[in-house]
Amino acid sequence: MLKNTTRFQESLQKREEEGTLRRLRSRPEGIDFYSNDYLGFAGNKELQNILLKNVNDHPQMLSGSTGSRLISGNSDVVTATENCIAEKHGFSSALLFPSGYNANLALFSTLPSRHDTIIVDEQIHRSVHDACKLSNAGKVKFKHNDLSDLEDVLKRQERHSYIAIESLYSMEGDLAPIKEIVELAKQYHADVLVDEAHSLGVFGYGWVEKHGLQDQITANVVTYGKALGAHGAAILCNDVIRSYLVNFASPFIYTTSAQDFQWMSIKTGYEFMESNQQEAKRLQKNIKIFRSQGLSSPSSEVSPIQAILISDNQKLRQLQKTLSDEKFLTYAIYSPTVKEGTERLRICLHSFNTEEDIIKLTEIIREFN
Repeated sequence: MLKNTTRFQESLQKREEEGTLRRLRSRPEGIDFYSNDYLGFAGNKELQNILLKNVNDHPQMLSGSTGSRLISGNSDVVTATENCIAEKHGFSSALLFPSGYNANLALFSTLPSRHDTIIVDEQIHRSVHDACKLSNAGKVKFKHNDLSDLEDVLKRQERHSYIAIESLYSMEGDLAPIKEIVELAKQYHADVLVDEAHSLGVFGYGWVEKHGLQDQITANVVTYGKALGAHGAAILCNDVIRSYLVNFASPFIYTTSAQDFQWMSIKTGYEFMESNQQEAKRLQKNIKIFRSQGLSSPSSEVSPIQAILISDNQKLRQLQKTLSDEKFLTYAIYSPTVKEGTERLRICLHSFNTEEDIIKLTEIIREFN
């Protein structure tokens, strides 16, 4: 047992004093403006009943997989789900993972070698940064969504480059200029890796599919714990890259596969999304209502994530408390999760939010902004 925990205690005390100490709390009752359940699928009774019927018909799906997929953990269910995902997204292959974090660890720690450079948008998800630490490749940042800065970085590279971006950024709520980035990648013979965690469902099969860029993207990560209301992630790629990941990606090789229930719920989620496209339309309607209230935000006008920048930490804490008292569930983000001076209230809009609640929410925010 570790006897000297002084350093840990001091770090925790510092965060306590700054008001940024993270704690686990039970999910409170209230009006949801903070979850990633953009289409309301996680609480959808019809979808839950479909999943329940599938389990009743095949209860063995609830059992553990018994091993990694390379030993005893592979199944017809996961294989069928991967084939379905690849076909729907327009890629030749898909490889499933228990989570988006796990998928990014596998992708970025495996594809780039010591002879490569990973060029990341400065606002890329933390999982990509952590994965880069596991890779032998170099890592360079470029300014967020800045094509000129990206090109300057590309010009300086003497090694092969991988460009890492998100299609829809989770902190800023803005969209990547993906077509222009792909064109730059072609010009400098670089590969493009796209994280689409927040795009799936919001924009159909995602921003890559919407722009028809499947054959110009080296790998595309989609996750299922947000709009699809399930859990897990898939790396979309060609057959060679999939085989390479199966053979060399430690996060894939050395982890026990998830239960078949997880894979079944993903496949079912796709089918439910296709037959309930009105939810994405309702979501966009609610985004328009929010944007029409005139609050200043760096977020895209079609994004379910709307960031309200409030760099005064005390004011931000007071705003969140006021909203909480009114039963509005929101999430305030402080540094170091975002840069100091760019602290924000992160609003997540959903298809199930009412116009009345959206307007009342914005009225309270306006009093502090």
